[in-house]
Amino acid sequence: MKKTIILLAAAGAFAGVGANCCTGGACEAPAAPNTLSAAEKAAGWQLLWDGKTLDGWVGEKNGCKTPPTKGWKIEDGVLTVLPRCGVRGKKLPKEQAALGGGGDLVTVKDYRDFELSVDFRLTKAANSGIKYFYNQKLFKGTCEEYQILHEAHPDSTKGRDGKCRRVASLYDMIPANAEPYVKPLGEWNTAKIVSKGAHVEHWLNGHKVLEYERGSADFRAIVAKSKYVKEQKPGERWGEAPTGRIKLQDHTDSTVSFRNIKIREL
Repeated sequence: MKKTIILLAAAGAFAGVGANCCTGGACEAPAAPNTLSAAEKAAGWQLLWDGKTLDGWVGEKNGCKTPPTKGWKIEDGVLTVLPRCGVRGKKLPKEQAALGGGGDLVTVKDYRDFELSVDFRLTKAANSGIKYFYNQKLFKGTCEEYQILHEAHPDSTKGRDGKCRRVASLYDMIPANAEPYVKPLGEWNTAKIVSKGAHVEHWLNGHKVLEYERGSADFRAIVAKSKYVKEQKPGERWGEAPTGRIKLQDHTDSTVSFRNIKIREL
């Protein structure tokens, strides 16, 4: 029997551990979704989402005080963000639209040096993102973002150079050119973000697709050409917060699913 929780308005080192780990000459079977293998536990991995509740997460729309009360569905170990409108603002049936609008999900905890792994599943023209180093008091709440996007979404050709808003890119800043590694609609992809000191990497399905140095001259030059330059106050440097939370984006117009959200601090 399926167990479904729909949150409604009325409701109260840089190498990752692979899915198949071999230690001591014996191979360990892949861990079930939303669980950790013995090898992952030994390597310091922790589940960031338990597969059943929103414990450890809060909603940006309510000031990061409590989990959102709508917009995110939990079913059979899958976390899905629900839309409140269609692409380009197209209206949805009233009953369907009422389920969406939950806003971004935010971790309770801040992180500095980490390796984050997230499985995501796209629908046609879907748009979302994994944001990191989020601080609601800095840069008007903007921060670095690993873009999650299906090529049919109109944003896929917008932004700087028309390539910096595509899947696995550092949103609006650095293109990933990761399209060859994206799996077909309906299949699970694995995003990985590794941040150690100033060095950051984006991975998709086992392929490193970009890397950059936060605070470097090159990075600051990219920020200066991005939409985020206007979010800097005098004396501030966008994208250089020393710590921050992790967010899953509600783009309001898309259905995107997540599972196997896990992290290890480096």
